[in-house]
Amino acid sequence: MAIAPPDGALRFPVLVSGRRRSAIPGFGLTLGVTVTALCLVVLIPLAAILARAAGMGLHGFVQAAFSARALHAYALSFTASVIGASVNAVFGLLTAWVLVRYAFPGRAVLNALVDLPFALPTAVAGVALAGLYGGQGWIGRFAAPLGLKLAYNEVGVVIALTFVGLPFVVRTVEPVLRDLAVDVEEASASLGANRLQTLARVILPALAPAWITGFALAFARAVGEYGSVIFIAGNMPYRTEIAPLLITIELEQFDYGSASAIAAVMLGVAFTMLLVINLVQTWSRRFA
Repeated sequence: MAIAPPDGALRFPVLVSGRRRSAIPGFGLTLGVTVTALCLVVLIPLAAILARAAGMGLHGFVQAAFSARALHAYALSFTASVIGASVNAVFGLLTAWVLVRYAFPGRAVLNALVDLPFALPTAVAGVALAGLYGGQGWIGRFAAPLGLKLAYNEVGVVIALTFVGLPFVVRTVEPVLRDLAVDVEEASASLGANRLQTLARVILPALAPAWITGFALAFARAVGEYGSVIFIAGNMPYRTEIAPLLITIELEQFDYGSASAIAAVMLGVAFTMLLVINLVQTWSRRFA
């Protein structure tokens, strides 16, 4: 066993039996706990869905998972999720920039409001959005004379998914933006770059990995959203019916196989898109 040096001397990690002493248990124990928790919380439930879907056979799976009603629900869910995540990618970046770069009265209130979708129950959010954007709502009543219907259609779905996904972009980009010193922008300006060049060549490349991660998290959150959407979507089959709602309908009809088949398709598409986004994120970090 190594002897601790006197005070004031250089200190090195204490070695016990030739090994570096760690503050937490060894690799084997921590890995075992991690894998066990991951299996219980994530892998086993997902495996149960896939097993239920596989038990239908290929013909039954295709018939349930790729019916015309299911295909329309997939298209609406994923398209609205991409649109909502894209909107959040733009406005989430602007919100994070304002919160980090500027000090103004009410900044703490604005910072707290960003986290409101985290704490607000989804059903409450859906009722609030429907009351706000409906025909008699505070915003809907002014949009109706212009021929704009903001609730009980596809636009309402996008609004709900945008609402629930905003905090993911803001909170992912914000720490990276805090670490990006203002001196970098000043150095860029001193070298003759204008604001657009500084944004495109200095700021956005540094924020790209976190920005892409925030987009992916907002998209994943939107794909699985249910509570806030059903109050503002209208839930009309072949028009405003999202895939999670269709799964719930199948479960209420005790058709567990069809529900599992639709869930398996959503799981596969979501996992594939997240994998692609992670690969893009890794590539951006390598060449940043």
